[in-house]
Amino acid sequence: MNLEKKHWIIIGAITLVIIVLIFWPENEKNKLYNTVQKGNFKIEVNTSGELKAKESEDIKGPTSLRSHGIWQIKITDIVSEGTYVLTGDYVAQLDKSEVATKMIAAATEVDKITSEYEQARLDTAIEMMKLRNDLINLNYEIEEKKLISDQSTYEAPAVQRQAEIDLEKAERSLKQSINNISLKRKQNAAKLYQVRLSLKQQQSKLDRLNELVQKLKILAPKDGMVVYKRDWNGTKITSGSQISVWNPTVATLPDLSKMVTKTYVNEIDISNLKKGLIVNLTIDAFPDKTFTGEVVQVANVGEQLPNSDAKVFEVTIEINEKDTLLRPAMTTNNQILIEELTDVIYIPQESVFVTDSVSYVILKTTLGLKRQEVELGKTNANFVVILTGITKGEELLMVKPEDIESISWRE
Repeated sequence: MNLEKKHWIIIGAITLVIIVLIFWPENEKNKLYNTVQKGNFKIEVNTSGELKAKESEDIKGPTSLRSHGIWQIKITDIVSEGTYVLTGDYVAQLDKSEVATKMIAAATEVDKITSEYEQARLDTAIEMMKLRNDLINLNYEIEEKKLISDQSTYEAPAVQRQAEIDLEKAERSLKQSINNISLKRKQNAAKLYQVRLSLKQQQSKLDRLNELVQKLKILAPKDGMVVYKRDWNGTKITSGSQISVWNPTVATLPDLSKMVTKTYVNEIDISNLKKGLIVNLTIDAFPDKTFTGEVVQVANVGEQLPNSDAKVFEVTIEINEKDTLLRPAMTTNNQILIEELTDVIYIPQESVFVTDSVSYVILKTTLGLKRQEVELGKTNANFVVILTGITKGEELLMVKPEDIESISWRE
């Protein structure tokens, strides 16, 4: 009974294997094997990047902020990114509050100094009038002293001498008064000049603040499409952002006739890159459209991107074609051609296995599976060149079998 049961189990297992082989999807079978290829072999570095205009003009805030002690200012409003503007069109509005506060203070100071100036003029006029009156009185006094001196001719010598002394004193007082008036006039003129100078300076400050508040309305310097500027950490500068006097750029107007893409290449691949390499590109937004480009700049110094431990190098690729579809900030997929080999044997990297420093593949032959040692050449992202060991058209196993040690080597 046990033998009969075992017999039926064996028959059932064989039947199941036959059914699986018959109904196993052909495409799944094919996935186990790959055919050795021969032809041109491209060694490429694949990266993603971001489109930028090769040249652009910055739209900047007023340069006179620093002279008024304003070091940062907020953007209160800005047109939508991508808006096409003409020369003189509105682009953005900067915060007026701090400038307005300074204008009020400057206007108050102008009023104060104007009042001081008027008061100084009035005081000077009164003082000079008093001095002139004193001068007139001294002239009258001298005339009086002359009369007394003339009449003292018939008096005693002592009386005559006293009259002469009084006249000399009066004349000396007149000269001193004339000198005092001259000095006081110069002193008052200098005082009024200083007040006028202060008034002029404050009025000039107020005028410049009035001009500045007009410049807080940012206008387009030329025709173009507005693209938001990015700060040091990549954040877009938009409504609510602060700009500083050291970098007062509000937005940019890119020249869309010539575009580049900025990408980053890891330090492993950077040694293969140089200026002049050909690039094939696609745009995420238009995957069916292809473009060509050329590497125009490779950074000499690496950098570390945020949230990454790897060192990367910035690479600039200039796009050859002009296309109205290309816009700043679009994502590009770049295939940088390092080298192209002609008429070589190549296979998927998954088909190569390594043991004891020996590289080999598993061939499908008429006698079953066989291991074959191969000499490896150059590689790209998916394939490897085979220098010796296999020929075009042979079939390779893509998955390493569990019973690999039972597979013999091809003679």
